[in-house]
Amino acid sequence: MKQNSPSLEPVAQCLARFDNAALCAALLAHCDDQAIYLLDKNSCVLYWSTGAEKLSGFRRNGIIGKPCLPDLEIVDAGDDSSAQQITLSCADGCRTPVKKTVYVLYDKSGEFAGGLGVLVLGLQPADPALPKIANVAKQDFHGILSRSPAMRAVFQVIENAAETAATVLVRGESGSGKELVARAIHQLSVRRDAPFLAINCAALSSNLLESELFGHVRGAFTGAIRDHSGLFQRAHGGTLFLDEVAELPLELQAKLLRVIQERNYIPVGGDRSIAVDVRIVAATHRSLREQVKNGEFREDLMYRLRVVPIFIPPLRERREDIGLLLWHFIRLHNAEHFRRIEKIDPSAMQALLDYPWPGNVRELHNVVEYAFAVGRGTVLRCSELPPEFREWRGSDAPVKPGAPVSAEQEAAAIRNALAQCNGMITSAARSLGMSRATFWRKRKLYGL
Repeated sequence: MKQNSPSLEPVAQCLARFDNAALCAALLAHCDDQAIYLLDKNSCVLYWSTGAEKLSGFRRNGIIGKPCLPDLEIVDAGDDSSAQQITLSCADGCRTPVKKTVYVLYDKSGEFAGGLGVLVLGLQPADPALPKIANVAKQDFHGILSRSPAMRAVFQVIENAAETAATVLVRGESGSGKELVARAIHQLSVRRDAPFLAINCAALSSNLLESELFGHVRGAFTGAIRDHSGLFQRAHGGTLFLDEVAELPLELQAKLLRVIQERNYIPVGGDRSIAVDVRIVAATHRSLREQVKNGEFREDLMYRLRVVPIFIPPLRERREDIGLLLWHFIRLHNAEHFRRIEKIDPSAMQALLDYPWPGNVRELHNVVEYAFAVGRGTVLRCSELPPEFREWRGSDAPVKPGAPVSAEQEAAAIRNALAQCNGMITSAARSLGMSRATFWRKRKLYGL
C-alpha cells in the first residue's frame, strides 16, 4: 500500500522489524483456505490460493503466470483499497456473485506494482443476466469482442485513424479479425454511409484480380461481352479492404500505387482514366518488410500502405478473451435451438484456456460449432472438443526432467511452452524443468 492510515501506523511500526517477504509468505500460507490472489503490475497471477481454486474452479497450476480473469483486475486508481460487488466468471461457465476487496501495492519507489485481492462469496444471488448484458456491451467495440488491455490499445488506434483519411495496414495472424478492424475503421469514419467492399488478393489469379479491382471494358479479352465496373469504382466515396495484400502480384502493385498516388486508374482494355475517391485499408499476416527484402513487394507501395500500421495480438496472447468469445459463440448457437449449452465442464474449460489457438478467433468459433454438432446435453465436455485438442495434449505435454522423449515430442513441448509463456524464455524453460542455457541450446537445435 502506498501509505498507512493513522489507525495502522502502530501496526506498521511493529511489522517493520520483520522480514517482509517471509512474513507475507507465512500469512498467505496461513490463509490459503480463503479466496486470495496476488497480481503483478501487468495483471498476471503471482499467487492463487486453495480457496480461490474452490470458489472459481480454476486450478492453481493452470492460472499462475497468466493474465488474471477480467473480473479480478487491480488497477492503480489512487486508492489504497476498495471493495465492490462483482459477478465472477467461474470455470464451469457459471457466474457467481462475490464481494471483491483489493489492496493496491507499490514498490519502494512508489510505483504501482500490482495488488492483493480477497473474494468473499455473496449472500444474495444476483440476477446473472444483467451483469452479463452490461459487460458484453462494454466489451463490444464495433463487432470486436475483447476485454484485453492489449486490444484496448488497438481500439484507440482504430478510433484515431478513423478520424483521418490515412491508409491503414492491419497485421495479424489468420483468423485474428483483420476484416473486423477494417469495418470498424469504416464505421467510425466520415465514409460510414458509403460502400465498404472487400477482396482477398490471394483468392484470384492475376488477370481476374486486375479485372475485379479495376474493371474492364467490352472486348478487353475473350468473354468480356460488356463493360465491368471494378471494386475501386463501386467503392467510390467509401472504403476498400484489401485482404492478404502481400500476395498481390508485382505487376498489379504498380497499378495500386498509381491509384493511391494519383487517385485515378485505367480499366483493363480501356484508354481513359477514371477518377476515384476510395480509402484503402489493407491487411496481411506477413511482414511486408521481409517481402520487400525478398524482392516480392515494392518498397514504395509498402510505405504508402502502412501509413498507420495496426497489429492485432493473437488469441494466445490475450487469453482473457477466450471465455468472453466462447460464451458469445455459444449464445449464437443456442439461439438456433438445436442444442443449448448452459455450462462448461472445468476440464474442458481448462483445455480451452491452455490451447495455443493457432487459428485464433476463427478456430475458436469452429470449435464451438463442432461441439454443438457432435455433443448433446447442456454441458460442454472435453470429449466434445475436436481431435486436435487430444493430439495437442498428448504431444505437447510438459517434458519431465529425465523422462525419455522423442525429438518430435521435445520440439513440440518447447514450442508449446513458448506459446504458453508468451515468448518469455526463462518462464518457458522453468515450466519444462530446464535451465535457460539448455532451453536455448535445444531451441536452436530444433530451429524454433
